[in-house]
Order: sequence, then structure tokens, then C-alpha cells
Amino acid sequence: MKNFKGGTAVITGAGSGFGLEASRIAARMGMNVVMADVQQDALDIASAEIKGLGVQVLPFKLDVAKADQVEAMGAATFERFGAPNFVFNNAGVGGGGLIWEQSLKDWEWIVGVNLMGVAHGVRVFTPMMLEAANKSPAYEGHIVNTASMAGMLNAPNMGIYNVTKHAVVSMSETLYQDLRLVTDQVHASVLCPYFIPTGIHNSQRNRPADMAADTQRTKSQLIAQAMSAKAVSSGKVTAAHMAQKVFDAMAENQFYIFSHPHALAGVQTRMDDVMNVRNPSDPFAARPELGEQLRTALRATD
Repeated sequence: MKNFKGGTAVITGAGSGFGLEASRIAARMGMNVVMADVQQDALDIASAEIKGLGVQVLPFKLDVAKADQVEAMGAATFERFGAPNFVFNNAGVGGGGLIWEQSLKDWEWIVGVNLMGVAHGVRVFTPMMLEAANKSPAYEGHIVNTASMAGMLNAPNMGIYNVTKHAVVSMSETLYQDLRLVTDQVHASVLCPYFIPTGIHNSQRNRPADMAADTQRTKSQLIAQAMSAKAVSSGKVTAAHMAQKVFDAMAENQFYIFSHPHALAGVQTRMDDVMNVRNPSDPFAARPELGEQLRTALRATD
């Protein structure tokens, strides 16, 4: 995708983090921006800022897990701007703890946002983009789905999050291949960030009332929350840097977008485990003290 000016970007999770930074870049490049977020106050502040950059903005409060809400955003986008050129299925929430300790509501909420939110975006916007491509040889479109390095690895005590992010990587790879079968004008990428200060460790603030936890949070969940907060807040790569990498990847038609290339060593180890039919390697081999801290904390008696 080479031409951004005059096009339209649809960005979920646009009130903060990658979504807000991508909205800023899209606006600076002269795109109309559809900004979706579940948090109304953050959306109001963010959309006012982007409007101030002199572009047309369509703010949309929605929960990406709700199919009808994403469909309504799609209809509103098409009515105002036509088919979008850039769709950033970016909204996501965090969650951790021992995998068998996750409640039904935990599974429904995190899968709903992280996986079904992306699926709804793909389902709603891809047909619009393909139709636009069929009508005009000049049309260019790109879909970017936010996964995580947790979609390439399987860190312990992060069960639901790992599951959803692996699924997003799989969905994105399939989308890439499916698009290649039918068009040369619409492409796909997957964003796999590592630990970056975005606020995802505070996801519980936006948990809907109907998805409220149906059990008390367990020790493993509290430990996962604390470890995630420490790791994310100490990240040195910024959300702004990663948003720019997204636009660079679209310009170069690059599928995999990584924030920390050194983390790919762990992916190589995992692939070697698979290819050599050996048991999963110790994820803490390079930092054994972290593994010992986690084991000690989980095994401690209250």
C-alpha cells in the first residue's frame, strides 16, 4: 500500500496505545479516521485530538466482541467514507493465571475481545475492500491484526492470552493466503509486539458488567497481573515506534511485524522442539531466576 492520503483508516482500540498512535500517523498522512474504543472518555479525548489535526474523524464507541456493534460501525464507515483502505483490528485485553483456574467469564471476555473482535473486523470489512478493489484498479487496501509475541510463544501462567493470540496469528496467516487467491490489491499483516507500555495490563478497567468475573481472582491470576504490569511498564520500545512500523510494513507489504527481533530466538527454540518431537523447552532457560520466582510464588502456602 503506497497511497494513504485521502484514504480511510478504521482503527479499534483507538483511545490509547497502538490505536491512538496509529490514528495520529493516519491523520498526519491525510487519511479519514474511524476511531473505535470501548472507553468513552478516552475515545472523546483521542478523537478530539485527531480532529484537531485537520482530518475527518468518525468516533465509534463499541465493544469489538459484539458482532452487531462492529457491523454497525462497518455500515457507518461505508455510508460516510466508502470502503476503508486500512483496517487495524487492534483492540485487545490482557489476562493471565494458571489455565485451569480461568473462569467461564474469563474465557468468554478475553476470547470475545482478542479473538472474536478480530474475526468481526475481518468479516465485516474484507468484503467491502474486495468490492472496492473489483470496482477500481487504483484501490489499495491493507488489514493489520494485532496479535502478540504470545502468539508465537507459550509463556506459562498466561493461558487464555496465549490461546487468543496464537489464534489471531493463525487467522492472519490464513487471511493473507486467502487474499492472495482472489486479489492483488488487498493485503494483510500481523503485529506481534513484546512488552511495550500500552496500558494493556490495566484491561480490567474496561471489563463489561455482563462479563464480570464469576469467581474471586486466584493467586496465580494476581501473580500474572503483577508480573505483566512490571514487564509492560518497563518496556523501552514505544507504542509510537510500533505504530510507525505498522505503516512501514504496509508500504512494503511486509506480513510479520515484530517489536523485538531478539525474541525470535524463543520462536526458533519452539519450532525446533516441534520439528525434533521433543518436549517444550524451559521458557526461563535464559533467565532461570524468573522461573524460580514464579514457581516459588505459586507453590507458597498462604
